[in-house]
Amino acid sequence: MIYRTIEKLVADKLFKGKAILVIGARQTGKTTLLNKIYSQNQDKSKFFNCDNPDTREKFTNPTSTQLQHLIGSSEIILIDEAQRIENIGLTLKIIIDTFKKVQVIVSGSSSLEIANKINESLTGRKWEYLMFPLSFEEMVNHSSLTDEIRLIEHRMVYGYYPDVVTMSGHETEILKNLSGSYLYKDIFLFKEIRRPELLEKLLVALALQLGSEVSFHELSQMLGVDTVTVEKYITYLEQAYVIFRLKSFNRNLRNELKKSRKIYFYDNGIRNTIISNFNSLSLRSDTGALWENFLVSGRLKFLSNNLIYSNNYFWRTMRQQEIDYIEDRNGKLFAFELKWNANKKYKIPESFMRAYPGSEFKMINPENYHGFLTGI
Repeated sequence: MIYRTIEKLVADKLFKGKAILVIGARQTGKTTLLNKIYSQNQDKSKFFNCDNPDTREKFTNPTSTQLQHLIGSSEIILIDEAQRIENIGLTLKIIIDTFKKVQVIVSGSSSLEIANKINESLTGRKWEYLMFPLSFEEMVNHSSLTDEIRLIEHRMVYGYYPDVVTMSGHETEILKNLSGSYLYKDIFLFKEIRRPELLEKLLVALALQLGSEVSFHELSQMLGVDTVTVEKYITYLEQAYVIFRLKSFNRNLRNELKKSRKIYFYDNGIRNTIISNFNSLSLRSDTGALWENFLVSGRLKFLSNNLIYSNNYFWRTMRQQEIDYIEDRNGKLFAFELKWNANKKYKIPESFMRAYPGSEFKMINPENYHGFLTGI
């Protein structure tokens, strides 16, 4: 079994008087994590799978007496797919406030519902962690840096979903099953989604614009809907952990782009499945975009898994000066240019360095990217 970094984060927060929430896209390993915790603590734990209607009913508006019966003498309560329970936030609040020695660990496959049902009720009562597909760092620790570097082109095409990584030879079939209605199940179940076909067209459009600035106005014209609908559906895709956006960085220069955004996919394999392109890099015209997505999503995993807090951006001016990726950490800027071609020359714009003195800059390419994704 591949060790997940989030395991230590969860272990460090056990019995600290708060619920532990593990959220993320489907099939990233949340249920596996909860099952592992349960197997290590079977004598003092109970596991509840909320895909089961009977389980959902038990946790919907229960009294303290009913919860006492459910919990019994258990010290750890694990609730999988908690977003499927009505009023789960209030139920968890009762457990935390009434049964102070009981550790609650909850998983949810989407923030579409779990945010509304849990966050308000559990203000100050929870630790929350995002589980991604496997990270470069996790795979280096599992096998070796040499092995992972050797597989870089494969990862750029097929990504890091656990089943994709562990079931070699079946990558395309697994991704096609995953990127169908199963991955978007939470979105399609959401009451405001009335046009599933629009969501699928939007995904294709976003996949084809990978690494480029995205205009909601242009997308709305392309899809024949208003910009409000486009932004709403993009927000749903973000809440289901399919995509994420980077905003443009601007502070000092008049000609910096202020309202632009780029959209990336959490996983390269999902993106390539959406456009049905699993060609090797030598046969592709989008290798640069795949490389950028691989690095930005991989860096996001690294920062999150290692509890490094950063505001992340890209930078561009009206004169087409640009920097692919910027981190603002503790008031200091770290700028990165992401190049697949290690021999390609790049010089950081002088206007950026003048406007933001003290910033650090680094080129990330296939010769040094492993440090960018592992911190080593």
